[in-house]
Amino acid sequence: MTALYTDTHPKMEALQIELWRQASPTKKMNMLAQLNASARTLALTGLRAQYPDATEAELRRKLADLLLGEELAQKVYGGAANAE
Repeated sequence: MTALYTDTHPKMEALQIELWRQASPTKKMNMLAQLNASARTLALTGLRAQYPDATEAELRRKLADLLLGEELAQKVYGGAANAE
């Protein structure tokens, strides 16, 4: 097996993989939900830095544009002015 991470000792990486394999489906879904929440938080932080004067509604709409693509976000949420 090749290393997944160049900055992690191979024994520690093997242990992490084994722990992932042993985790219950519920635990794996919880980990995935936490990763998604972290990704959204990071994306919103970047959007706040890029658009410091934007309202929270505008930032949520910009996040939807990132996650869904502008065309689908438009269909789901309507125009950017309609963001709540």
